[in-house]
This record gives sequence, structure tokens and C-alpha cells, in this order.
Amino acid sequence: MIYVAETFRIRPGTIEPFVEAAYGAIDASRREPGCLLYDLHASVTDPDRQVCIEQWDSRECFDRHSATAHMAIFRDAIKPFVISSRVEIIYPEHVETI
Repeated sequence: MIYVAETFRIRPGTIEPFVEAAYGAIDASRREPGCLLYDLHASVTDPDRQVCIEQWDSRECFDRHSATAHMAIFRDAIKPFVISSRVEIIYPEHVETI
């Protein structure tokens, strides 16, 4: 099992179209084999920071997810809104859960 955290820095004032573009990707991703959790969260202190939290059965499931058509559509749709993004893959042997 792995966790994925993708942090997006978006252009000020683009939260609505960014989230609208995310709805389709979230819905389709949740139905993929191996997807245990998939959601988008907004920072309460920085309106221009969005974080997608994902949980997958394996890295292979995540890699298949990354190559899907709906993710390509999502990446293209958000290009005008994203300043930067960072993906972190977290393996359970490196995470302390309390």
C-alpha cells in the first residue's frame, strides 16, 4: 500500500475552475482498481494551495492510474491554473501512524 500527496500551487482566483476540473478525475479515480482513497483538500490558511490525498494498493496501481485518459484530461484542464505541483509517494515503512 502507498499514499500519494500531490500539492498544487494555483493562480489566485482560480479555485472554482480548478475544483470543477478535479471533480471528473476524482470520480473516475475512485472507481479504479486498487484505489482506496482519493480526495482533494484545500488549505485553510492559503487559498491558493490544494492537496490531493490518495491511497493505492500498490505503486503499480498508482502508475496505471497516472496513465489513464481521465488523468491526461485533468492535467490538460488545470494547466492554465497551476503555478507548480509536487508529488510525494509515501510507503508505509516510512510513515509513523499515531
